[in-house]
Amino acid sequence: MSNIGVVGAGAFGSALASVLANDNHNVTLWGRDAAQMARMGETHKTPYLPNVTLPDTLKVTADLSDLNGSDAVLMVVPAQVTRSVLTSTSLADITCPILMCAKGIELTTSRSQTDILADELPNHIGGVISGPGFAQEIACGKPTALTLAITDPSLGADLQSMLSTSSLRMYLTSDVKGVQLGGALKNVYAIACGIVRGADIGESAQAALLTRGFAELKSLAAKMGAKPETLSGLSGFGDLVLSCTSMQSRNFAFGHQVGSSADFGQTKTVEGIATAMAVGALAEKYHIEMPICAAVSAVLQKKLSVKDALQQLMSRPLKREV
Repeated sequence: MSNIGVVGAGAFGSALASVLANDNHNVTLWGRDAAQMARMGETHKTPYLPNVTLPDTLKVTADLSDLNGSDAVLMVVPAQVTRSVLTSTSLADITCPILMCAKGIELTTSRSQTDILADELPNHIGGVISGPGFAQEIACGKPTALTLAITDPSLGADLQSMLSTSSLRMYLTSDVKGVQLGGALKNVYAIACGIVRGADIGESAQAALLTRGFAELKSLAAKMGAKPETLSGLSGFGDLVLSCTSMQSRNFAFGHQVGSSADFGQTKTVEGIATAMAVGALAEKYHIEMPICAAVSAVLQKKLSVKDALQQLMSRPLKREV
């Protein structure tokens, strides 16, 4: 039995906390809103996971000091607020490894989640959890496989064993950069595929977009030092396929909304919006053409209509596939 802290009481954080608590770990789930955490403690319910009852053994809190003594902490806040949470809380008092679970690139700096951790808490050991997993399914105990990335192989093996349950299987890698790029960039292509579906452009176009998006993803990741096999695995291609084909994906659902009604309103975190804009700086830095990411960014900034973006992509110069 291990002591595990989870920072962030949204859908994914609550799901991970729930499945780990059901595996007889001592799990503490932290959220910033004290009133909301008190309600969760009383009702064992969260609005983010309909029809899921949280385990009685799960401790919920708005006091970060309750995470002291954890063997591992999972950082599950939205990618664009990671830095502010790290700087405005007492996480510096926690000495165990911190595993970053958000799938996004910081808009203002184009930094990854572990980069942000290194910036703000340079003495902490960081790692990543990513892969194809919907929060609702994880919380319900449906079989899910994710990737755990950390550079220390011995520590990685210990964490892999700690965080794997009868329904949640962790695969281990040292490619921290590749796992994060796969998780972040797939959200952009999920928005793109959602737009295609919402605009009723056709399943053939959606398949082409997913495939060419994967080519873009691999090109940038290779330039940035990621391993090709990582992008072909769970945290790359696996997560891409799941997010680009299901309305359970917030990014796909948001894209569908944009494509069907041009309505940009949203009430849930959609990580791909900021990442689409942040990727432009990375593409320029590494001299990579990423026309799909650029088109998504332009549509979301209302610089292009969906129709014009499609026409722009279809009129690009003809080329060899590989």
